[in-house]
Amino acid sequence: MATPTQFHHPTQDLTDPCVHCGFCLSTCASYRILGTETDSPRGRIHFLKAAAADELSLADVADHFDSCLGCYACVTACPSGVRYDQLIAQVRPQLNALPVRSPWQRLLRQALFALLPYPGRLRWLLAPLRCYGGSWLQTVARRSRLTRLFGPEIGAMERLLPPLSAASFRDDLPLLTPAQGQRRARVGLVLGCVQRLFEPEVNAAVVRVLAANGVEVVIPPRQGCCGAVTDHQGESAHTRALAKDLVATFAGAVGVGRPAGAEPLDVVLVAASGCGHTLKQYYRILETDTPWTEAGRPFAGGVKDVQEFLAELGLSAPLQPLAPHPLRAVIHDPCHMLHGQGIADAPRQLLAAIPGLTLTSPLDAGVCCGSAGIYNIVQPEIASQLGEEKCADLLATGAQLCVSANVGCTLQLRQGFQAMATPLPVFHPMQVLDCSIRGVGLAQLSPGLAPPVPAADG
Repeated sequence: MATPTQFHHPTQDLTDPCVHCGFCLSTCASYRILGTETDSPRGRIHFLKAAAADELSLADVADHFDSCLGCYACVTACPSGVRYDQLIAQVRPQLNALPVRSPWQRLLRQALFALLPYPGRLRWLLAPLRCYGGSWLQTVARRSRLTRLFGPEIGAMERLLPPLSAASFRDDLPLLTPAQGQRRARVGLVLGCVQRLFEPEVNAAVVRVLAANGVEVVIPPRQGCCGAVTDHQGESAHTRALAKDLVATFAGAVGVGRPAGAEPLDVVLVAASGCGHTLKQYYRILETDTPWTEAGRPFAGGVKDVQEFLAELGLSAPLQPLAPHPLRAVIHDPCHMLHGQGIADAPRQLLAAIPGLTLTSPLDAGVCCGSAGIYNIVQPEIASQLGEEKCADLLATGAQLCVSANVGCTLQLRQGFQAMATPLPVFHPMQVLDCSIRGVGLAQLSPGLAPPVPAADG
């Protein structure tokens, strides 16, 4: 058991600004479900101050920090400017060093960190399940609740498992995709580890959209995980190792398809918001590793979300309607996009350019859907309730499709919509733009999109 003297209190400038006003409570996902002050941002800050004063041990209140999703909605809501995101980033590594979790919880986390950041390992594990995902067997297993016999965490993983295509088991995007027409930019693309397996069609759509808008796309081979999965859980050493590998991979790829060293990348792009948030934090992640500090800061400064980049560059490819009738799309803002990176206008700006498409947002747009990295696996009960609430909120808009730019959110929402009478298809914004540019219509991705119905509020 850790003693109070082992606790390294976050710098006072992170905790002192909190005046316990309570503005964070309505946006805090864990507080909305649990309803306890101890599971709110200001409650956790109170615990940190008490630990700094040797009034309690961090081990005594670890469960209340584990209930935090790390969605950063409280950062956006706080009128005092409390940087809870930086605070929780300092606390989580210390939680991981304490014997506060059960042997099963520790084993589960170790297994997830040993698998999720490594596409090769994950593909090997998922290969036997290729005929299971999306099949009648999966339907029977779920309806009979057979999967719940293996425990809530394993059951949660099974419910998140999507159908797996052949593309999930290979990286077949070209190393270099030339721009169509006059070249306007040259970019590198981070494929992501989970996204390339569970949503390979998103990366394919990203490449097509970029090329159609005059962007040359470089995809360095053998690129690994950016470290988002481990970073959001405070696994600092593991995250640094993954970050170094990715920086090195891209540093050696600036000459892909051209004479070595002839031309640098204008920017490094990513299409998953959780990855984007971590990539932009490489200056922090690598700041204590002297040989890599100089490489981490410029790399982080050169990363952009693909929507952020295209909104700044401007679309040059003509856009066509997605269906023969008007469509209404509801945008789900991933937490690491909205609160972590401060990006809200870019996806709306891009999608608003599509003829016949109307955009809307849910009432509680800033509240987490419950995905939060591995949260929906390690805290499945809370995550499930948050997912149900989010899906109901999205459906109340009367939209026929949902748009979200994070693979974790997409899997969480698709799971939540399965229980709804009128489930919404969920697409990445780049998939929607891709269909509009190619003029194929969204029916290719989701047959039977119906005309819009009035929203619940009229």
